[in-house]
Amino acid sequence: MILHPGILALMLSSLLISVAVAYAASWAVAILGRWDPASSSELQLGLERRTYLISTIVSYTFALQLCSLFLFIHVADQISHLIVGAMCAAGTLSANSFGYPTLLLKVATFILGGLWLLLNHADNRGYDYPLIRRKYRLLLFIVPFVLIETVMQALFFLKLRPDIITSCCGALFSAGSPGIASEIAAMLPRPTMVAFYFCIMATITAAMLVARTGKGAYLFAMMSAAAGAVSLVSLLSFISLYYYESPSHHCPFCILQQEYGHVGYLLFPLILGAMIAGLGTGLLQPFREQQSLSRIVPRLQRTYATAAALLLLIWLALVTFEIATSNLVLLDQAQNLPETRRLHAAGTVGGYGENSAVVTETHHYASWERGWGTALLLQGFRSSGRFADGKGLPVHHRFNHFLSSLGQESLHCAP
Repeated sequence: MILHPGILALMLSSLLISVAVAYAASWAVAILGRWDPASSSELQLGLERRTYLISTIVSYTFALQLCSLFLFIHVADQISHLIVGAMCAAGTLSANSFGYPTLLLKVATFILGGLWLLLNHADNRGYDYPLIRRKYRLLLFIVPFVLIETVMQALFFLKLRPDIITSCCGALFSAGSPGIASEIAAMLPRPTMVAFYFCIMATITAAMLVARTGKGAYLFAMMSAAAGAVSLVSLLSFISLYYYESPSHHCPFCILQQEYGHVGYLLFPLILGAMIAGLGTGLLQPFREQQSLSRIVPRLQRTYATAAALLLLIWLALVTFEIATSNLVLLDQAQNLPETRRLHAAGTVGGYGENSAVVTETHHYASWERGWGTALLLQGFRSSGRFADGKGLPVHHRFNHFLSSLGQESLHCAP
């Protein structure tokens, strides 16, 4: 498995990144200790020439680091068929104790690397190296994360065993499994959706305020971080359900697969890109008063705020379009639950009553036993026992399979 091309590419790229940042860190220490912009000595001239080289190396290195996050997830998804029980990247990452920590480290270095690139871009626009100390301090802060990530990634791939039985995403992200993922999956869809739309729209409003007036950069940065967190929680809680058209499938990795149009490779960069642009706007705020950056920083902040607003708008449009066009219905009123149970007891929905195969109205069954209050739409049952959408699949086969996956074996739909 270690000879998989994707794994070899990740291992090699991580090794190169680690060597490059370690080399840059050694010069960062020298620059921080000896930098004197008022001096015209040979040492200072050498450091000024060296900083161009270091900045270029780190810029390309962090650009590669940004790409490695998505390559890592892609490789984890591609090799899932080699691991017993895994159906996507979720199962691969849970095959040993190094998978998810490596993913979290990659997300952290993705965000930190993006912020360093924004800070370096602002520093290069100034004529007197105004941010050189700050960007190299940030570099020294990032280096340990990169080195630890390289080690963790190597351990993850080296300890992968195809004969180890792992859990599939259905078990890892179900409402009944232990862990924080199950707590998120158990959240009610309606309040989560309200919080999602409110947070995103508030963040876009804050971005436009910064873009128009230059004020509120710190608030916008905090709201961007909150919007990123809320977006990831919402993706796990209810957004993924609309893509899968299943009220029990909360996996955030299956949307990366071909059957869903690889849409995850668009959604995740939108979220992370908006976070970095928003945080970068706040990161530059203290430098607005520096003479060499007094005109540059406000322009950059407006650009980053506009970019963040645009990314969030695209993210919001994609999610809203999927919710509007999906065949899944989550937000029907749960007050229909008593009526559905009455119909079930009478043999109208499920069971073997005389009307069990004929339902001419739409009824709703809301499952509350696991605490997530998902409303299941039962509609289009015809006397032919087939779905009204013309797919020709027996209702009782698909519905009984779905109820079994929810643990509702007591309910079934007769042919």
